[in-house]
Amino acid sequence: MNENQPNESTRPSRRGFIQAAGAASVLGGVAIPHVFAKEGKDIGTIQLALVGCGGRGTGAAADALHVTNAPTKIVAMADVFDYRLQISQRAINSEFRGDPKKIDVPKENQFVGFDAYKKAMDVLKPGDIVLLTTPLAFRWVHYQYAIERGLNVFMEKPVIADGASAKRMFALAKKADAKGLKTGVGLMVRHCRGRQELFKRIQDGEIGDIIAMRAYRMHGPVGSCFSKRKPADKSEVMFQIERFHSFIWASGGLFNDFYIHQIDETSWMKNAWPVKAQTLGGRHYRGDFIDQNFDSYAVEYTYPDGTKLFFDGRTMLGCKNQMSSVVHGSKGSAIVSTSGHTPGRVRIFTGQRQHRREVAWAYPQPEKNPYRLEWQDLVDAIINDKPYNEVPRGTQASLVTSMARMAAHTGQDITYDQMLNAPQEFAPNVATMTADGPAPVTSDKDGKYPIPMPGIHRDVEYKV
Repeated sequence: MNENQPNESTRPSRRGFIQAAGAASVLGGVAIPHVFAKEGKDIGTIQLALVGCGGRGTGAAADALHVTNAPTKIVAMADVFDYRLQISQRAINSEFRGDPKKIDVPKENQFVGFDAYKKAMDVLKPGDIVLLTTPLAFRWVHYQYAIERGLNVFMEKPVIADGASAKRMFALAKKADAKGLKTGVGLMVRHCRGRQELFKRIQDGEIGDIIAMRAYRMHGPVGSCFSKRKPADKSEVMFQIERFHSFIWASGGLFNDFYIHQIDETSWMKNAWPVKAQTLGGRHYRGDFIDQNFDSYAVEYTYPDGTKLFFDGRTMLGCKNQMSSVVHGSKGSAIVSTSGHTPGRVRIFTGQRQHRREVAWAYPQPEKNPYRLEWQDLVDAIINDKPYNEVPRGTQASLVTSMARMAAHTGQDITYDQMLNAPQEFAPNVATMTADGPAPVTSDKDGKYPIPMPGIHRDVEYKV
């Protein structure tokens, strides 16, 4: 598949693992020797380094330590906020208090600062795994160093928010492949066995030709998507990293971070990426919030054959909550996600109303946890030396998510190619960022940051 074009063929969430950890933070060429032997031989312990110790990273680390096909142990942690690192370590220690050999992170392996990611990776040996669970702006920087160190990688989604970063990730993925490195991306629904069976049945024609798809993610504010004015004693850079959902440069905003799953899983069922997005969106009675997000979005995606995906996203209190994905075909329909990521409770129906009397097939319950399955699959690829790199697909999913966000923020129809080649790079100096700045965006005299102005700013999502 050409990464420059869309593909035309072919337990609770980690975020909820530890509420105390809150929002994630910024910090979370050698040939690879055959460190891990194939079946029938001792494969040794796979060491882990966690780069990014927020709630997302903490949950991912716990999932990595729960794998059953190889012994794993966390040996290093890194973050730009020491308090995040300490909260994360306490949570992981608590989760595995009955199996303390899973955690061995002495004080000298706890690193804080903008170069902490390098120090944590340097603790590992080639063939170990680093978890990159920081805000996405730093993803390509950290992935580049992981490849230099000969490390396998698990990275959280989304992986990019702009076209320039996407091109870097595509290039880095090729370097990883050349070294035989394995990389997983946290679109865990792809590893759900029920959704995999549903995909096969849809591709085999059980619901006929796909004619339309619908997806929804509507709930109140979560994470750091809405923020109040920066405290006077905190630098711009550190404030924006800490409140990363509020800033498009750091996360792609709530659109990328929250909505990528529904967009990815429906595109998977279609077996194609959309080529164009038309999006509506707006900010309603936002009061003192200073973030860059809209709080409602409505997308019409168009696929190469003209099929549509209609996606509604809303982040507002007091409104109807819904989180589901549906596929409609010429001979029936299917539910991809019932309510949230897991359990999916996927079903196929003979009609479009999706009444229980129309159920033609349903995946047996209970389901295995896809957050754990994605780690089983990654480790299986490592110990059996199978080709495994989810970065190109994860980058494409992030691109098609970004093109709908850009369509809303500019008021224009945006194509895949336009997003890939969009001139606006949100954080061009991210590789040399320091706590004291400069920050990618700055506030005005009222402490508010530039917001999208559709129809006024038609070529960029906001003016710096």
